Amino acid sequence: MKRYVVIALMLSLAGFTFAQEEIGGTDAERIGVDSAQQKLKEVSVERFEQDGFWRSHMSPDEGYTTTRLFEGSPQAKKAIPDEADLNIPDRYVLGTRVDYLRRGHSSFVMYPMRPIPIEGVTKTISVWAAGRNFNHELYIQIQDFFGRPFELYVGNLNFQGWKQLTVAIPPQAADGRNGIIQRNYHYNNQMGIKVVGFKVKVDPVEAFGSYYLYLDDVRAVTDLFAEESRDPDDMIDAW
Repeated sequence: MKRYVVIALMLSLAGFTFAQEEIGGTDAERIGVDSAQQKLKEVSVERFEQDGFWRSHMSPDEGYTTTRLFEGSPQAKKAIPDEADLNIPDRYVLGTRVDYLRRGHSSFVMYPMRPIPIEGVTKTISVWAAGRNFNHELYIQIQDFFGRPFELYVGNLNFQGWKQLTVAIPPQAADGRNGIIQRNYHYNNQMGIKVVGFKVKVDPVEAFGSYYLYLDDVRAVTDLFAEESRDPDDMIDAW
């Protein structure tokens, strides 16, 4: 009886292997095809070097905010290799002070004067933050290909000193219509998302007195394969 069971199991495994080869090969082969169609690169999105470009807002019933640039930089931050010799200014960080009027569930936002586009198809976004070890939550606000707003959780600010926080951008749905859409098959010359701000959700237990938050060096890991594979003979829909 055991011999028949072993023979049946061997036949089943052989059939599974054959079916896997017929469908499209092993997982390693499919991963290889996907990797060959990607060109991942870390790029700098925002260094907070333009005075007056970033502003902040909070409900007047909850408190008020002040945002400005300060000289400084995280000591643990390393330059992007491709940008090390470009002499890009990197002198300031963005500071925001919040003065609470009362305790409660509140939030405040820091936003640029215009949306900041990210080239290619973004995989992750990171930012250096110094949150003074308060139990507040940091979110990033973005727009997708169609200009629809989304808000993604970046991390908790309950740590001392500087820390680099990273959020992964969820891949778009296979139908190209749901979720965060970064590219559309109709328009290969347009793709990507835009950063429209950061939001901090305040822990009501720690919503008192004054709170200080500093941000620096927003970066993204983005796929530039499609950007560098465009047809140079194609027309541009910019009229």
